[in-house]
Amino acid sequence: MSGLSRLEMEGCRHLLGLLDNDEIMALCDTVTNRLVYPEDRQDAIRAILVYSQSVEELLKRKKVHREVIFKYLATQGVVIPPTTEKHNLIQHTKDYWEKQLQLKLKETQEPVTKTEDLGLFQQQAKEGKNAEKVDFRRLGEEFCRWFFELLNSQNPFLGSPQGEWGPQHFWHDVKLRFYYNTSEQNVIDYYGAEIVSLRLLSLVKEEFLFLSPNLDSRGLKCASSAHGLVMVGVAGTVHRGNTCMGIFEQIFGLIRCPFVENTWKIKFINLRIVGESSLAPGTTLKPTVKFEQSDLEAFYNVITSCGDNELKLTVRQTVDSGTGDQALCSGNEALLKKRELSLPNPLEH
Repeated sequence: MSGLSRLEMEGCRHLLGLLDNDEIMALCDTVTNRLVYPEDRQDAIRAILVYSQSVEELLKRKKVHREVIFKYLATQGVVIPPTTEKHNLIQHTKDYWEKQLQLKLKETQEPVTKTEDLGLFQQQAKEGKNAEKVDFRRLGEEFCRWFFELLNSQNPFLGSPQGEWGPQHFWHDVKLRFYYNTSEQNVIDYYGAEIVSLRLLSLVKEEFLFLSPNLDSRGLKCASSAHGLVMVGVAGTVHRGNTCMGIFEQIFGLIRCPFVENTWKIKFINLRIVGESSLAPGTTLKPTVKFEQSDLEAFYNVITSCGDNELKLTVRQTVDSGTGDQALCSGNEALLKKRELSLPNPLEH
C-alpha cells in the first residue's frame, strides 16, 4: 500500500532510472532506514517506491539531485529554464503528472447524452451504492484476513514472512491507541506510520505473539461514515506458542486511497489486549463483539468532532480508573452527555 499513485510510481520509476547504481542503493538505504536489503537495482527501486509516503518526500531527498529532475522533465518534453530551483522543479513534475492523470481520465470518460442513458447511469450508480453498503462486511473480513495473516507471518517462529510489513500500509498521520491489561495496565498513544508499524511489528517479532481474529458474525462488525471512513471492529484471542495468553479487541479506521484502485490504508487503530489472568470469570476464549454498527458510527462521530484536548486520556487517568475501558472510547463524559450520545465501550464482552 504505497503512498504514491500508479501514475506517480511510473513517473518516479523513470526518474530514478536516471540515477546510477550506487545512488540507487544509497537512496534505498535512506528511504527504508536500512531495513530492506535489495538483491539488485530493480529491487532497490521497487523498495524506494513502496516505502515513499509521497512524491514530495521522495523528490526532496538530497540524493535525488536537481539535475536529475530537470533531465527527467526534459525527456518528457517539459521545457523549463535550466536555472530553475529544485522545489520549483518538483512542482513542475507534480503538475506534469497531474496533467497526465487528467488526460487519462478524460480518455476513459464516456459522455451521457440521451435521457434513457442518463436514467440507466443513475440506476447503476444507485445499485452500486447499495452494493457498496452490502460489501462492507466482506471488506472488513477480507481486510482482517490480510492484516492478521501479514502481521502474524512476521513471527520468527512461523517461518518466512508472507509479505512486506511496513509504514506503506498506513496513512502518514496514523494513530495507534494501545491499551493492555496483563501484569500491569497501561494505555499509550503512538503517532506516525513508521512508529505505528514498528510497534505492531514488535508484538509478533519481539514478543512472539500470535493474534487470532474471530471472523464470524459475533466477532466482526463493520460500519462506514458519510465521509468514506470504514470502521472495522474485531475481537480475538492472543497466543504465544501453544499457550493462550488472553484476548484482544481492535477497531480499525480505513480510508480508501483515491489514486490507487481498490486500495485502503489505515487511518487509526485502537487495540486492547487483556491477559488471561485479568479476564472476568466466565469469559469465553472466543470473544464476541457486542456493539452494533450504530455504536461504531457514534464512536466515529465522537473522535472526529471532539477537540484534541477533550480526547486525550493520560496513562495515569486510565490506571486510576481501575478498568481502562475509556482507552477505546476516547470520549469526554461531559461532552457525550451534552451531545446526548450514549457510547458504550466499543469492544466489550
